[in-house]
Amino acid sequence: MTSIQEISRENISILAHLATQLWTDTHFDEMSEHFEEVLLAEHPTAFILLQDQKPIGFIELSVRQDYVEGAEDMPVAYVEGIYVDNVFRKKGLAIQLIHKAEQWARSQGYTQLCSDSELANSGSIIFHQKAGFEEVGRIVCFVKNLN
Repeated sequence: MTSIQEISRENISILAHLATQLWTDTHFDEMSEHFEEVLLAEHPTAFILLQDQKPIGFIELSVRQDYVEGAEDMPVAYVEGIYVDNVFRKKGLAIQLIHKAEQWARSQGYTQLCSDSELANSGSIIFHQKAGFEEVGRIVCFVKNLN
């Protein structure tokens, strides 16, 4: 049986562990500190997906005030990250997290839920399309160091 819990002081370490599975270049302590900040922030939130009380995924949401590609109504609710453990993928569980995100966004008064993906992450792009997101553009970003 699946269930979804909102972020709380009691589950920050669970979120931090799951986040290091998605963002493999981060460390547990860094993610713990990040989710402490999320918990204290006015609008951002996160939800943990549980399968038979075992944490198997999460979604992190923020509110973006600045420019968001394709957004028609600012500010917008934004998916900062979504993750489901490999063993549980392709079972509609990530869609449950998106539905929870949509409910949360509507309850906050937002009319759009936005997200992004790396160009090379075809699995993420396909997932977003299946979840009802509409692709609004593709970009390549550049940096030139001046030192």
